Amino acid sequence: MDCPAGPEGDLRPLQNPEVLGPRRNMNRKILKLENLLRFHTICRQLHSLCQRRMLAQWRHMFSSAYAVQTAQLYTRPWQTDALLRAALSQRRLLVTKKEKRSQKSPLPSTKSKKEVEVWLGMTVEELARAMEKDIDCVYESLMNTAIDIDSLETHSRLDEVWIKEVIKKSGMKLKWSKLKQDKVRENKDAVKRPQADPALLIPRSPVVTIMGHVDHGKTTLLDKLRKTQVAAMEAGGITQHIGAFLVSLPSGEKITFLDTPGHAAFSAMRARGTQVTDIVILVVAADDGVMKQTVESIQHAKDAHVPIVLAINKCDKAEADPEKVKKELLAHDVVCEDYGGDVQAVHVSALTGENMMALAEATIALAEMLELKADPTGAVEGTVIESFTDKGRGPVTTAIIQRGTLRKGSILVAGKSWAKVRLMFDENGRAVNEAYPSMPVGIIGWRDLPSAGDEILEVESEPRAREVVDWRKYEQEQEKNKEDLKLIEEKRKEHQEAHRKDREKYGTVHWKERSYIKYREKRQQQPLKPKEKLERDSNVLPVIVKGDVDGSVEAILNVMDTYDASHECELDLVHFGVGDISENDVNLAETFHGVIYGFNVNAGNVIQQLAAKKGVKIKLHKIIYRLIEDLQEELSSRLPCIVEEHPIGEASILATFSITEGKKKVPVAGCRVQKGQIEKQKKFKLIRNGHVIWKGSLISLKHHKDDTSVVKTGMDCGLSLDEEKIEFKVGDAIICYEEKEVPAKTSWDPGF
Repeated sequence: MDCPAGPEGDLRPLQNPEVLGPRRNMNRKILKLENLLRFHTICRQLHSLCQRRMLAQWRHMFSSAYAVQTAQLYTRPWQTDALLRAALSQRRLLVTKKEKRSQKSPLPSTKSKKEVEVWLGMTVEELARAMEKDIDCVYESLMNTAIDIDSLETHSRLDEVWIKEVIKKSGMKLKWSKLKQDKVRENKDAVKRPQADPALLIPRSPVVTIMGHVDHGKTTLLDKLRKTQVAAMEAGGITQHIGAFLVSLPSGEKITFLDTPGHAAFSAMRARGTQVTDIVILVVAADDGVMKQTVESIQHAKDAHVPIVLAINKCDKAEADPEKVKKELLAHDVVCEDYGGDVQAVHVSALTGENMMALAEATIALAEMLELKADPTGAVEGTVIESFTDKGRGPVTTAIIQRGTLRKGSILVAGKSWAKVRLMFDENGRAVNEAYPSMPVGIIGWRDLPSAGDEILEVESEPRAREVVDWRKYEQEQEKNKEDLKLIEEKRKEHQEAHRKDREKYGTVHWKERSYIKYREKRQQQPLKPKEKLERDSNVLPVIVKGDVDGSVEAILNVMDTYDASHECELDLVHFGVGDISENDVNLAETFHGVIYGFNVNAGNVIQQLAAKKGVKIKLHKIIYRLIEDLQEELSSRLPCIVEEHPIGEASILATFSITEGKKKVPVAGCRVQKGQIEKQKKFKLIRNGHVIWKGSLISLKHHKDDTSVVKTGMDCGLSLDEEKIEFKVGDAIICYEEKEVPAKTSWDPGF
């Protein structure tokens, strides 16, 4: 096939314009280079020609052959003209090309700044991605500013000031993104159903909470009603967590009882118990009267607007005084019917069972007056009373159903956890297929452990349950982000204030003095020596708390929140959770050199052997105040010992004189031992008018003229002190004592 001819008869094939473009540019550059080289050569030739002319003129001054040489030089004037023409033509060519290039649209002298889209609350990683830079670029831009670079992580949120600073130092332009600020995620939370039609409501059993002071007989009273041995199973006879029981009375009526702890540590549990109850039975011991937790229980009932039935217990005792209890309750606005009020008072004895049926009838009568009803249809609503992790069954909750009917297979959401109900059981451990309003039930099938007090709502499907949980986690994250931003702003202000103070501090100081101050501050910030680090660590007690149920752990943490002796020893809560002590707990305690406290949980032989091997203390308790006492002892063991003075003897000064030793006069006190004995090797103090004047040792102790080491009661002696400037006076007292180290006790008082 013939190829088409190129320009000027060139038979080379025509090439693609995309290929010809770069080649043409290359040819232009080569041509330009050739013109420059040619122009340079012509200039050199002109320069050499001019030099020859000057040399000829110079020779003319010293030679008579000027005419001959001039004739020779000017015989070829065309050479000069030709060179000039060539040089001018090359000059014109270069100038023309330069003018053509200048006529083109000039490029901007500086590149336009890159625009970066930013929004409030950006993280370091998001800012680097928006700038299309590495994260290190953000860190470099924030160096030598008031922000703490060491505390910045990739997920740390930046304040508006620091976002602007990074963009400015990176040479970019800022653009605020309204989309990011205004974007709001759709609310996917589950909510309660509207109020049911009154026609659908049916009567339900009352939910009754038994409250009162510790050891006033609440569990024994409930035991009589249930005719079981709940009290025998309680550790030390003290209720450790809420027990929910359904009691059937001989009359056929049913009552759901919540037995709340009366111990001071379980205030939050008592408050939670009143939130799901209809009636409060306030148990007060007739021989003990109104106590601290009694008053607190009254307050919880008032806050929840729940009516009270008064059960005056232990009336079988000889020292019982029910009337005294009623009078004491008047001070707390609990007025019994005997005094013209509306509170029913029943005198009972939980031990003998006296008047138990009268108490149940009073409760049922009050429930009938309240006309308690519920809707058994539709989606389930309820409240988590207690939650714990069971070995083999996983997370388990005790719940009160308040609306609807719970069945196996239902999808529930509580807090940030959800469940597909696999199994339900009653207070006796028997499996049940349905749970109606006011019925306490154990639920198995939770993906995570919900917290006690969480609201239970039924949803239509598992995807919907995950959606609700994700939304609640998102909401929690947003709240945390707001708190983080607030903390960052506070930290920034602190840094700015510290920076301002430093500038004021060093502004008027000479540079030598400034260098010395900075050196001294740097020395103070140096890492601690091993011995100093050991002393510092000994004043910190890291603690890991594990409990059987969520409410028990909550109660222990609430007690720990009252710790107010951090100046003595710092109490550091490393981890807390529900369930038996695990290998992870032991490893964590080893890392932090901490102590594991277990409440109503177990530690297997393997775990105990591992803890012993790693030197980790595991302390298991079944009564909460024993655990707190153990914690107090552990805190006390971390404190330095206290040095106490124990007197051995006392002498009174009867006369003063001085003796000469060499060239010095030494004051001597003539004394008589009044109590105990004086031993020269012990420590002494001089007391005058009730004030300690001196403390130290003796340099001499004599009985008559003989040196002695011990002077007993009734004997006279002369003594001199190790400090010569001290002057004796008649009537002063000399106390001989010894110092003993005594273990210190923490000043923390948990309140029980």
